Amino acid sequence: MGTRTKYLYLIAAAGFAFSAAGHDSSRRTIAVTRERSVLNSASQAQTDKFGTGTISGTVIVAGSQAAAARINMAADPACLKMHSGPTMNEEVVTGANGALKNVIVYISEGLGSRSFDPPKEPAVFEQKGCTYSPRILGMRAGQTLQLINSDPTSHNIHPAPQNNREWNIFQPPRSAPIEESFAREEIIPVKCNVHPWMKGYIAVFKHPYFAITDKDGAFDLKDVPPGDYTMEAWHEKYGVLTQKVTVEPNQTKTLEFVFKPQGTS
Repeated sequence: MGTRTKYLYLIAAAGFAFSAAGHDSSRRTIAVTRERSVLNSASQAQTDKFGTGTISGTVIVAGSQAAAARINMAADPACLKMHSGPTMNEEVVTGANGALKNVIVYISEGLGSRSFDPPKEPAVFEQKGCTYSPRILGMRAGQTLQLINSDPTSHNIHPAPQNNREWNIFQPPRSAPIEESFAREEIIPVKCNVHPWMKGYIAVFKHPYFAITDKDGAFDLKDVPPGDYTMEAWHEKYGVLTQKVTVEPNQTKTLEFVFKPQGTS
């Protein structure tokens, strides 16, 4: 066999070996993917078999709170005309017995590698009466965020994320909705560059286990898989509280979070 023939033979053999190795690697990758899929399905089946649980409860703030400050909208007559009476700052909204509204309660640890598809319906963040409605919006990573301007004046929606792409959008009066999204988890402050009193927050999660307290300070997380979890309660002024909880099938665990502002016991 000549030198050139030997050389071509060696190249062909090496190519065949590389192809076979690549094929084996591809088969191994497919096998691992299938195995993970089977394990996830088995885990889901186990949850379905034994049932899920519920985490509910209340959030309160201790001590008396200062009266809410009045918002001065005189800079934009269009905003002022939409309100027959004074508009109050909603940074802290309390009810009976210290019930605290607009607290985000969510699972921060314990879900492991579970993954959840985002909802198909959009999360809606509306500009209405020159305020954000809702003030605190919860949504999923990858879910469509629909921005609506229902006012007869222009707004400028400007989220300031730390872990997502920042954007700054001008929206004319009563124009068509604008759609955006966030890819990663975080709680994002939002402002309007036109109206400095307009403030809100968008809380982005990769799972569905979150809730925002109502006027009674109540929250309810349903269909939680059994397990040990870390729960967090976040408020824009008072910060974060943490609790541990164990969820069992077909049972409800009740929690109470108590914020204690500086100066209260």
